[in-house]
Amino acid sequence: MEPTDPRVQEWMGLALAEARAAIAHGDVPVGAIVVHRGRGEVIAARHNERELTGDPTAHAEVLALRDAAAVLGTWRLDECALVVTLEPCPMCAGASVNARVGAIVFGAADPKAGATGSLYHLTADPRLNHEVPVVHGVRAAEAAALLTGFFADRR
Repeated sequence: MEPTDPRVQEWMGLALAEARAAIAHGDVPVGAIVVHRGRGEVIAARHNERELTGDPTAHAEVLALRDAAAVLGTWRLDECALVVTLEPCPMCAGASVNARVGAIVFGAADPKAGATGSLYHLTADPRLNHEVPVVHGVRAAEAAALLTGFFADRR
């Protein structure tokens, strides 16, 4: 999976649309989709809902992974790619490892909390039971602009 692959670019476009939906209810604009790579279809699409639900675990990635597992009827998501607008945090990277996700694709790096290369490397830690290949920087400028705009409007 390459960052310039048209499918990857399209998938990130869907995740960006999800991120924009989070703004409507005051949540940080992060969107995530789960793609079943074998079928080539999106099986889950979510955005942050922490403010909406008051749930500290309602990150876009966790919600999308839960939905994907429900669709497939299994917690093992090895045939799936998680596509997310912002680099996953430790909780979301850990959930991806535990779900045996086949790949993670993300847009903007998160130097303060990124756990797939920026701050931590949870998805590449050989001490864990699964390693997840990561594709980074896909449509990063668009993803970063959503976040920057959101926080600028709040100040």
